[in-house]
Amino acid sequence: MEETGLENMTENTEKEKVLSKEEIVAALNERHSPEKQKLLSAGRVAIAGLGGLGSNVAYALARIGVGHLHLIDFDVVDITNLNRQQYFMEHIGMYKTDALKSLLLKINPYLDIDTDCVKVTEENLTKLFCDEPIVCEAFDNPEAKAMLVNGILEHFPEKKLVSATGMAGYGSSNTIRTQKLMKNFYLCGDRETAPTYGNGLMAPRVAICAAHEANMITRLILGEEDV
Repeated sequence: MEETGLENMTENTEKEKVLSKEEIVAALNERHSPEKQKLLSAGRVAIAGLGGLGSNVAYALARIGVGHLHLIDFDVVDITNLNRQQYFMEHIGMYKTDALKSLLLKINPYLDIDTDCVKVTEENLTKLFCDEPIVCEAFDNPEAKAMLVNGILEHFPEKKLVSATGMAGYGSSNTIRTQKLMKNFYLCGDRETAPTYGNGLMAPRVAICAAHEANMITRLILGEEDV
C-alpha cells in the first residue's frame, strides 16, 4: 500500500510539472478576475538590467501572467549575484538573459519572452525600447541608470518609465516608496542609500524596491497611473 501511495504521489508530481495553457489561465483568472487578467496578459514590459532589481521584477510579472516580457542585459551570472538575484549555482557563467528566461518559463511556459544580450547604449537605446509601452529601469550602475532614464524621457516621452534608486543595506523598509516625478516617470526607492562597505546590496531591501517597481508596473498595465 505504501509503495502504491508513493507511486501515485510521483505520478501526480509529474503531472503537475506540465500544465496546459488553459489551466494556467483559469488559475490566474480565479485569482485576478478575467477582466484584470485579460489586461495583464496583454501587457508588454521591457526590463533593462536583470540583477537584484530586474530579476525580481521579472519573477513578479511572470507570476501574475504579464504576457510579454523583453529582457535586456549583457552580463553573466557570477557567485556574487547569488546573495540577492533570482539565480542558482547552476547558472554561474550563463548569460543572465538565458538563465532568467529559462526560469520564468518554468513558472509559465506560455509567456512571450524576448531577450537581448547586449549593453544598452545611447546608440542602440531607440531600437531596443521601441516596442514596449512600459520600460523598467533596473541597472546597478548610476551612470547607466541616468543614461537610460534620460534617453527614454527624450526619445519616448509617451512611454511609462519605472526606475529605482536607493535600496542598499538593511535600513527601514518604510523609507522605500514609489513617487511620480513626471507624467510618465515613476521612481522607487529611498533616493539616497547607496552601497557602502558593510551596507551593500542585500536581498531583502533590494527585493522590497523591486516589488515597488513590479507593483507600479502592474498598476500601469491595469490603467492606474497615480501612486
